[in-house]
Amino acid sequence: MTISGAARIAGIMGWPVSQAFSPRLHGFWLAQMGIDGALVPLPVRPEDFSTVVVRGLMKAGFRGVSVTIPHKEAAFALAHDHDLAARAAGAVNLLVFHDSGRIEGRNTDATGLAASLRDELGDDCVRGKAVVVLGAGGAARAAAVAAHDLGAAEVRFINRTKYRADQLASHLAPHLKPTLVVHENWAHAAAGAALVIHTTSAGMKGAPSLDLDLAKLPDDAALCDIVYNPLETPLLKRARERGLKTVDGLGMLMHQGVPAFEAFFGATPRVTPALRAHLEEALRG
Repeated sequence: MTISGAARIAGIMGWPVSQAFSPRLHGFWLAQMGIDGALVPLPVRPEDFSTVVVRGLMKAGFRGVSVTIPHKEAAFALAHDHDLAARAAGAVNLLVFHDSGRIEGRNTDATGLAASLRDELGDDCVRGKAVVVLGAGGAARAAAVAAHDLGAAEVRFINRTKYRADQLASHLAPHLKPTLVVHENWAHAAAGAALVIHTTSAGMKGAPSLDLDLAKLPDDAALCDIVYNPLETPLLKRARERGLKTVDGLGMLMHQGVPAFEAFFGATPRVTPALRAHLEEALRG
């Protein structure tokens, strides 16, 4: 598909960003709808983030950027305005540039993750139950908000650095209904949990996987890994072999992309089996 000089241009920023599939996701919708536009991958170092956004992309006429690891909290700090999900999470995965010069920060990770979990596990998958969140970064914040949206009774955080998990729970407590608990012991966190959501980059293509004893989880528990490249991470593979229900990160990617596409290109796309098949084929390739 070719684009013209009048094309709507947006970006996806990360470090690294080579693993990001948002360009393929948006490219599928752009081609399907015949829209003159593109989503450009932008590898940006953390120390260059604000300079690239303010002095580069806004000046160049970009409509906005999707934001991935490790920029989500920096994006929150850069935005002038935030939606409710972003304020609760303290992190942003979507920056929308306005003609006035203001930057709007949104968090669509939580709604995308909740939609994916509903698709795969059902509307009441964690209602009144305990959810374990692995990690304490921006994606962990979104996972806790998603658990809140799904009616969880308790969210248990476990992270390599307990101090960060304590900070996260303290920040989220005023915004969320579930009881928030920080654990240092995996066995204690796993006991009776209905769902585990892995939010770190461990297990991403080229990165080592988490080594968790999945026998500590109930037999009817589910495990979600928000990593989508590879589609089946080593953690998900071990969960499947253990007999647990599993949810990969592709559903979250597709659903969180809908509001970004609307903001960048002015049309509402649909998450369909054809879209998933297209992305799965690209991942296999």
